[in-house]
Amino acid sequence: MDIADEFASAARRGLAELADPAKAPEMRAYMKSEMPFRGAPKPARTVLIRRVITEYPLPNRELFTKAVLTLWREAEFREERYVALDLAGHRAYAGWQDSSLLPLYEELVVTGAWWDFVDEIAIRRIGPILRAEPAVLTPKMREWARDPDRWRRRTSVICQVGAKAGTDTELLTHTIEANIEDPDFFLRKGIGWALREYAKTNPGWVRLFVEHHPGLSGLSRREALKHLG
Repeated sequence: MDIADEFASAARRGLAELADPAKAPEMRAYMKSEMPFRGAPKPARTVLIRRVITEYPLPNRELFTKAVLTLWREAEFREERYVALDLAGHRAYAGWQDSSLLPLYEELVVTGAWWDFVDEIAIRRIGPILRAEPAVLTPKMREWARDPDRWRRRTSVICQVGAKAGTDTELLTHTIEANIEDPDFFLRKGIGWALREYAKTNPGWVRLFVEHHPGLSGLSRREALKHLG
């Protein structure tokens, strides 16, 4: 057993200690999750991940990736995957956040296949890498915008949420136009969210975009214009 396995085992033990069986069914129902919950609340999980990172420091990118994937792939409870995401984005390993991690995040997006996982990965993991390495990530997001998998597509649409003035409007336009006719709720909601957030930075651009794209769904349009009057 290497330190990545030890990390994963310690995280699982910690989650078992935090378990609240009374809360677990409610959490599972809210998330509409096939995977059960332990009922471990987020504040306690945050304390747990800090402790485990301190006790089991991962010395290189390979063991870091292994620890994330071990927790993710072997998860029996949804909180194990939340801890895997917390580890993936922890500031202790910020120096490893580059395009070489895209295959890792792609696996998490596709196998996670639900908004609580995908939104975190898209906005807080892939988004910063896109802004740091646009020459590498932009073609990939353009590709994902037309992928058969709806979660890759949602990722491409929302990955610039929070980018503000750093938003690549050409990429945003491409990802939205590629999905504008799709009836999927998560894509329509994601399009509206991406536009609503960018409207905080450039409301004029968003107004014009909505005006010039009559094919936007009612949901996307309402979300986009929500704070624009």
